[in-house]
Amino acid sequence: MIISSDVDICKNKLISLIGHRIRLTSNGGRKRLIVNDGIVDGCYENFFNVKCLKKDGKTYELVSFSYIDVLTKNVRVVVPVSNSSEEIA
Repeated sequence: MIISSDVDICKNKLISLIGHRIRLTSNGGRKRLIVNDGIVDGCYENFFNVKCLKKDGKTYELVSFSYIDVLTKNVRVVVPVSNSSEEIA
């Protein structure tokens, strides 16, 4: 069971990362993983946005994820820190 305080902790961690680069890995179905590298753009009541650079290298795509997806590990958030990586949740 997910407690609302867990959601608040996850939300506060992501709020502290606004403007920082993160890597998101999510399940795309049929044994396919979707990896997005981007910058945390904003955090709202039930979801957060990440601005990701498209493959063409010129335009950005805004991708949204919920805090519940992070807590249930459907989406993994990794913050690159110099030589090591730190995972949220």
